[in-house]
Amino acid sequence: METPFPPFEPNGPDDSARGPRLREIPLRLVFPNLITILAICAGLTGIRLAFENRYELAVSMVLVAAFLDGIDGRVARLMKATSKFGAQMDSLADIVNFGVAPALVVYVFALDQARSLGWIAALIYAIAAGLRLARFNVMAERENKASWQSEYFVGVPAPAGAMLVLLPVYLGFLGMATDRTFAFVSSIYTVFIAFLLISRLPVWSGKSEGNRLRRDLVLPMMLGVVLYVALLMSYTWEVMVFTVAAYLVSLPFGARKWRRKYGTLTIEEPGVGDDDIGRHI
Repeated sequence: METPFPPFEPNGPDDSARGPRLREIPLRLVFPNLITILAICAGLTGIRLAFENRYELAVSMVLVAAFLDGIDGRVARLMKATSKFGAQMDSLADIVNFGVAPALVVYVFALDQARSLGWIAALIYAIAAGLRLARFNVMAERENKASWQSEYFVGVPAPAGAMLVLLPVYLGFLGMATDRTFAFVSSIYTVFIAFLLISRLPVWSGKSEGNRLRRDLVLPMMLGVVLYVALLMSYTWEVMVFTVAAYLVSLPFGARKWRRKYGTLTIEEPGVGDDDIGRHI
């Protein structure tokens, strides 16, 4: 059926008046973002399971979220599908999976018995995780990066912080009484982990020196990884407690190595301090 008043176009149809056309996007560009969305779903589901007192599933979902959030960037780089949109999605997923979800799970499991002190501790950790991620993004956007950035983190990275802050939950699963005293001690521990996140402590990343491995150590390392995974599947919470303890014990050694090389206990590199933060808020 013809319109009674057709548009007046003396020079023919004008396609520019129709607005931008939708273009097709390759599936490889979408796949990494789907992993990020699944990570957010896992983190939020972990929060729901914690409020339903299904704590083991809740912690498992948070750990799954952290795993997915850790591989989405690598998948994007392997598939040559990196984008600014994906980077923004990844940042939003990080604050949920490494900040909000672990804080709420540990609060519901243990910190709530400390009342307001427990809630304040959970808030401090979540905010510290957000600040840590913001600092990481600012440093990653620099055009001229310091040579040490390929070898050290400034403070404990957020994924490791999520694993560390859940230690009270692991201990509870192993039978430790989650009474009021346990809640107060867990609150202090949560604030301590928050401090490690935003500190300038040099934390060895293992990126630069881990690129090459002696030939005679390849097979023992592979066997060690298999053994660790097997133990993790069979004795999950015992292995998680051991992993947290080993990571915390390793921090002074990384700082000691930094001091021997650079002569300071903390990273005081220009641009990581208050002036740099102020410019990017």
